[in-house]
Amino acid sequence: MPEWVVAMFIIGFVLIVRDMAKTVLEARKSRREVAVYDNHPQKVRMERYADSFQSLADTFYRMPRKKEHLTRDQVDRMLEHQREQLCVRCPKVSWCWEQYGHLTTQQCLEILEAFAQGDEERQNQVKGDWISHCLSGARFLELLYTEYAKMRQTLIWNNKLIENRLAVAEQLNEVARIMNRTAQDIYSLNSVPEEMEEKVEKKLRRSGVLVQKIWLQEKPQEHLQIYMTMRAKKGCQMTLHRVAELLSELCDAKMVAVRDGAAVLSQEMQTVLFIEDTGFQVLHGAARVTKEDESISGDNYGCLCEDGRFVLCLSDGMGSGLAASQESETVVELFEQFLRSGFSRETAARMINSALVLQRGDGMFSTVDICSIDLYSGVCSFLKAGAAATFIRRDTWVESIVSTSLAAGLLQQLDFDTASRKLYDGDYLIMVTDGVLDALEFGREEEVMKELILEISAQEPKEFARELLEHVLRLGGYQAKDDMTVLTARIWRK
Repeated sequence: MPEWVVAMFIIGFVLIVRDMAKTVLEARKSRREVAVYDNHPQKVRMERYADSFQSLADTFYRMPRKKEHLTRDQVDRMLEHQREQLCVRCPKVSWCWEQYGHLTTQQCLEILEAFAQGDEERQNQVKGDWISHCLSGARFLELLYTEYAKMRQTLIWNNKLIENRLAVAEQLNEVARIMNRTAQDIYSLNSVPEEMEEKVEKKLRRSGVLVQKIWLQEKPQEHLQIYMTMRAKKGCQMTLHRVAELLSELCDAKMVAVRDGAAVLSQEMQTVLFIEDTGFQVLHGAARVTKEDESISGDNYGCLCEDGRFVLCLSDGMGSGLAASQESETVVELFEQFLRSGFSRETAARMINSALVLQRGDGMFSTVDICSIDLYSGVCSFLKAGAAATFIRRDTWVESIVSTSLAAGLLQQLDFDTASRKLYDGDYLIMVTDGVLDALEFGREEEVMKELILEISAQEPKEFARELLEHVLRLGGYQAKDDMTVLTARIWRK
């Protein structure tokens, strides 16, 4: 056998062994990296912080709950104080409180129940029955009501403190949840396979981009995300759009850059996030009318696109004017900030509600109406707290999404309504505030609104909203008895 054949055989064998060893070592390295990320000291520490916040929240939750009525012990102490203060000098004291003590106590309980209900007719009846047999009836009732009012006020203040404490507990609970999620997100970043990293670096280097590091974040049921730290070569101008195109060729998926600044890559190292492009796009528009004799609308709205979702938020502050505007503006701004920080819609709604509960002495009540459209699948998720109905128009068909929950800030535990619907190419999403529906025929508000929506011929969302609001005003005699806002969005497949 020729020597060159033997040499080629040996070289081939060595290369095969090298590749096998490389594969085994990379597999071991991958397993080690997973173990390292799962047990990373900083990840473990953050999870411990989260556990501490959760334990603190649980401590608040275990404390006494709100009381709607005075306890029997409190009532007994109140009646004992009455006997010591007034009845002890009465000649009928033994007859009232010893011989017929159970009947006297029952009458006092009926009087206190009438006080609590606030029924004047019932109060006059039980007061008359008491005065008819008590020698100091009027004075007794006066002292009893004064004592009851004090204890009732104490109960109200205690309940307010309990509400505030539970609101803080809710905040701590959400902080713990957020920290746990952050710990998972931060340490789920992995280095891309070496072969792919080399391909990306070579392809971008030929186009004038120097890549320092590449990270991959790919979670179950989530879309591909790639972080790249890079810069443009001196004298080379490269747009992030072009970088995304080059990356798309290597990933077999259309990638787009998520950027907050310039669209051109600078000559300083910067980290840019690239995500899979969405399948749908959304345009939106709004039309508003302020309540008569008011210069500022109490309605506010906001729209943002984050992580492949287009989110619309509409809030109606209680009342009208500047105070209502400030309330609803607070809700919209906080919600946008929470979403941009990566919080879920439900978490953001609970955090905002607990913040409003803590400020409830200032009358902070606002409706929360949120529509979140997944631009990958077209599924729209609805979250409503005290909000008016939302409508979906598809061709010649209209559906309404209704809510029966209370506005944010009214209750410590926000009981919001949720729903989801699949949207298709060309569908309209119409969000309105209460003032719009209240201007329509009483009892048939939703039916009339559906008819009006089907009459609209405008294609562009802003014009659609303007035309719809014009129809509503016409039916209401062009009188705005409340602030009116129509927020419209239309979805298209790319």
